[in-house]
Amino acid sequence: MELPKVVALLGVPARAAMAWALVGGDALPASELAYRAGVTPQTASHHLARMVDGGLLAVERCLRYRYYRLASPAVAEILESLMALSGPPILKNRPDRAAVDPLRQARSCYDHLAGSLAVVLADTLQRNGWINLQERDYQVTEVGEHGFAAFGLDLPALRHQQRLFARRCIDWSERRPHIGGALGAALMTQFQESGWIRRNPGDRKIWVSSAGQQGLWKTFGIDATP
Repeated sequence: MELPKVVALLGVPARAAMAWALVGGDALPASELAYRAGVTPQTASHHLARMVDGGLLAVERCLRYRYYRLASPAVAEILESLMALSGPPILKNRPDRAAVDPLRQARSCYDHLAGSLAVVLADTLQRNGWINLQERDYQVTEVGEHGFAAFGLDLPALRHQQRLFARRCIDWSERRPHIGGALGAALMTQFQESGWIRRNPGDRKIWVSSAGQQGLWKTFGIDATP
């Protein structure tokens, strides 16, 4: 990536602000990036397209949303170096904070688990060697095959469903991935049937029971206390 090209792309304050909003590794939709940078959605879309074409940002679709993130750790390093000289741009706080906080720990995302608990679960399963992320999908390892089977999941049956098996789904509150697809749905069903989680009909918020807190800790090493 040529330095003059990078400087030209980041020389526009709105672009610099949107790129800086992503420096922590988050993936954000255009609407939030527009708000954070203080520009209209139309202006943000134009600038985001320029940065994607220029190799600074990457974009991916998750359900009906498009999420933008820094294209690589090298871009983050460039941003941090430039901002050390000029000072970081001032960003507005995310506009959906009031709506996010009540649902942040755990909620349903269609038929699978979302929120910080789901993100921690995905991270923990990767760290423990049960799954690996390959592009936009999770792959279950040999260790994971045994682990999920012991937990009561029928992976061969899940793989034969007419849907994606273990999709990487970007969490809209945490801005990091959780597990979707057939595997994600099966995990949430198992959590419900085990009495680990509960929710009221028509409500997306999920409560983790005391049995769930104990089970998540003993099975996965996850601390699910509020």
